[in-house]
Amino acid sequence: MSGSKWEADPTATLIRRWGKSAHELGETSGDGSCPDIWELSNGDIAVIGHDLTETYHQQLPEGVSIDPGERLVIIPRSTMIAARADIPDA
Repeated sequence: MSGSKWEADPTATLIRRWGKSAHELGETSGDGSCPDIWELSNGDIAVIGHDLTETYHQQLPEGVSIDPGERLVIIPRSTMIAARADIPDA
């Protein structure tokens, strides 16, 4: 990304789940829609979880910030571990 600032592409589509669904992991009692990790058509990653931006806003370590338009999203450890096999090395 030589010299240009990264921007989220709202035209990118969800193409592939990383790991198992929340239902498969027993992380939801509903329809299994959350939490989740998805690869987008442009290679970026979408994370679906609980928005705890306001909770963590005052607790961020030095040098970490949440810019306008960004949210801090929490997912269970089991969701990330289940995605490990789908995460490319590069």
